Amino acid sequence: MSQPLNLSALTALPSTIARPNYARDALRAGILHIGVGNFHRAHQAVYLDDLFNRGRHLDWALLGAGVRAGDQAMRSALEPQDWLTTVVELEPGANSARVTGAMTGFVPVGEDAAPIVDALDDAALRIVSLTVTEGGYCIDPATGSFNPEHPDIRHDAAHPDRPKGVFGALVAALKRRRDRGAAPFTVMSCDNIPHNGRVAMDAVAGLAELTDPALAAFIREKVAFPNSMVDRITPATTDRERSMLEERFGIRDNWPVFCEPFRQWVLEDNFPTGRPALEDVGVTFTSEVAAFELMKLRILNGGHAAIAYPAALMGIHFVHDAMADPLVRGFLDKLEAEEIIPHVPPVPGVDLKAYYGTIAQRFANPDVGDTIPRLAQDGSNRQPKFILPSTRDRLKAGGDVTGLALESALWCRYCAGTTDTGDVVRLDDPNAARLVPLALAAKDDPAKFLGLRDIFGDVADARPFRAHFEVALNSLWRHGTRATLQRYLNGERL
Repeated sequence: MSQPLNLSALTALPSTIARPNYARDALRAGILHIGVGNFHRAHQAVYLDDLFNRGRHLDWALLGAGVRAGDQAMRSALEPQDWLTTVVELEPGANSARVTGAMTGFVPVGEDAAPIVDALDDAALRIVSLTVTEGGYCIDPATGSFNPEHPDIRHDAAHPDRPKGVFGALVAALKRRRDRGAAPFTVMSCDNIPHNGRVAMDAVAGLAELTDPALAAFIREKVAFPNSMVDRITPATTDRERSMLEERFGIRDNWPVFCEPFRQWVLEDNFPTGRPALEDVGVTFTSEVAAFELMKLRILNGGHAAIAYPAALMGIHFVHDAMADPLVRGFLDKLEAEEIIPHVPPVPGVDLKAYYGTIAQRFANPDVGDTIPRLAQDGSNRQPKFILPSTRDRLKAGGDVTGLALESALWCRYCAGTTDTGDVVRLDDPNAARLVPLALAAKDDPAKFLGLRDIFGDVADARPFRAHFEVALNSLWRHGTRATLQRYLNGERL
C-alpha cells in the first residue's frame, strides 16, 4: 500500500528509504532559492540535506521562490507534502530512494515579484541562490554581455518598485537593505553559464544601472557573486517516474526527482555574510572554478548537444539508446577527442580523457531515462555557450572544424522541424519563431541560418566554418543523418 508523502507519513515508509534524521521544526531558512526545479532538488537541496543529517548548520535551510507559472505549479505540488521531496538515484540495477527535507517553505508566487522582495527583508536570509536556466540571465548570446533591451529588463527598469523578473526583485531587495543599513545577501548562481557569478552580477548591477547608478555601484562593490560549477543529470519528471516511485518504493510524491548517482559542485569561497559548511558533504571550494566550469561546459554540455540533434533526426528518444547507436556514439567520441578536448585548458587534479570516459558512462546509464527532447531544447541559448566557444578556439588555433560545423548543421537541420522520416519535431526554444523559417531557407542557402548573428557571432565569418557548415547541411538534406555521420566517421568528404 503506497503512502502519500508528508511529514506524518515518514515513519510509515519502508526502512530502506532514507529520510531526514533532523527535526524539521529546528530548521531556519538562511538561503532563498529562486527556481525550484528538478535540478535544484537533486543537487543543492541534497547537499544541504546531507549537512543537516549531520546535525549541523540547521540555520541554512532553503526557502523556495519563483516568478513564473512553473514555479507556482511546483509550489502547489510541494505544499501538501510539507515541502518534502523524494530523490531516486538511478544506479543501474540498484536504484535507491531518499526523502529530503531541506526546504522550509515557498514564497507565494504572484503576478509580480513583490513577495520575493518582501521575503528578503529577513536578515536571516544571507544567500540568494539561482537556477533560472541558461536563458534566464538576459544576455546577448553572441557577446555574452548583459542585454538591457531584454523585455524583462525593460519592464523592471520602468517599474523598479513593482518588478516582475528575478533580477528586478533582487535589485529592489538590495535597495531596501542598503537604505536601512542592513548587510546585502550573497547571490549564488547555480546555472550552467561560463563565469556564472559574473554573469549574475552583470544582470543585477546592469538592471540597477538603468534607474539608479549609485545603487549599481553599491551592488558591484558590496554584493558577492561567487562563481560555481554544478553537475548532475536530472531528467524531467513525468507520470512514468511517479508510477515507478509508487510501484518500487511505495511513495506517492506529486513531483519526485529521478537522477543519476553522480553529482559535483565546485564553488568559489566568496560569502561575506557566511555560508554552510558544504565542504563537509563533498563540495569543492577553490579559486579555480573557471577551469572546472570550462571543462564541464565544453565536454559534458557540449557532448549533450552533440548527441541530441543526430539522435532526434534519426527518431531516437532516450539518451542511453542514442549512446547505444554506433553512429551517434562514434560521432560523440570523435568530436570530443579531436575537436573539443584538445582546446580545454588543464584542470587541477583532473585527467580530461578519464573525465570524458566517466561522462560517456553517465550518458549511457539506461536507468536514468534522460530524453533527447530535453537535450535538444533551447538550442539558441545553448549553442553559443556549449559548442561555438570550442569552434571559435579551434578556428583561432588553425584546426579543422569539420565535426563542430557538422554539429551546428545538425542543429540547423533539426530546427527545420522534421526528422529524416518526416515526423514533426516540436522545437522547444524561445527563438523558435525565428529559427524555423531560417532553417528551412537554409536548405537552399545555408548562409541564411548563419545570419543569426546574435547566436553565431564572428564564427559565421570564418571561411572554414562556413564551408564545412554548408557541405554538412547539404549532406544532411540530400543523404540523411545516418549516411552523413557514417561518412564523417570514415573520414570521407561529406
